[in-house]
Amino acid sequence: MIDFSILINNLDTYLEGFKNTIFASIIGLVGSFIIGVIVAVMRIAPIKPLNWIGTVYVEFIRNIPLLIIAFFFYVGLPAVGVTLSGFVAGTIALSIYTASFIAEAIRAGIQSVPKGQMEAARSSGLTYVQAMRTIILPQAIKIVIPPIGNQFINLVKNSSILGIIAGLDLMYFGDIVSSHTFVTFDVYIFVALFYLVLTIPLSLGVGYLEKRLARNH
Repeated sequence: MIDFSILINNLDTYLEGFKNTIFASIIGLVGSFIIGVIVAVMRIAPIKPLNWIGTVYVEFIRNIPLLIIAFFFYVGLPAVGVTLSGFVAGTIALSIYTASFIAEAIRAGIQSVPKGQMEAARSSGLTYVQAMRTIILPQAIKIVIPPIGNQFINLVKNSSILGIIAGLDLMYFGDIVSSHTFVTFDVYIFVALFYLVLTIPLSLGVGYLEKRLARNH
């Protein structure tokens, strides 16, 4: 039987980690989306150096472990005089890592928009950036909302990486509770339940959007 007294007696500790996980996830969602949009546009821009930079970013970042990126910011940067807290380092790593996947989703969305729309926008006097920002990107993002939503869910789950670098998240405080109570299974069951509180509503929301967009099409 699961010992619910562990949850009750350590509720404040769990809630502190839960709050920090939400905070890190929100920052990561916003940061990864912004970076992802920029990288996606770079990958399809009519300027070769930008294409190369975008391609290198995506292929390099998404093919190395998230933990390595987190260690780079938390352990590597102090070697050159830049010290970041575990929370900041982990959140930056989350944003950068997730952005590589979001960029590919948005790039696919941009490429699915008929090319004639860009040509029409340019012929009406809009610059490439203006046409992309006002006409192409809004359509592309709408098309790829489901895969982007799935990446956001992955980001919330991947936020557990903060626990390894003292990021003050759910896993970090779960480790503290475990070390104080000398219990492992029950402690991490409750940690998993807190993650489910975040991911299940997100998953349901993504499913709802996917069905709604399918009906509209």
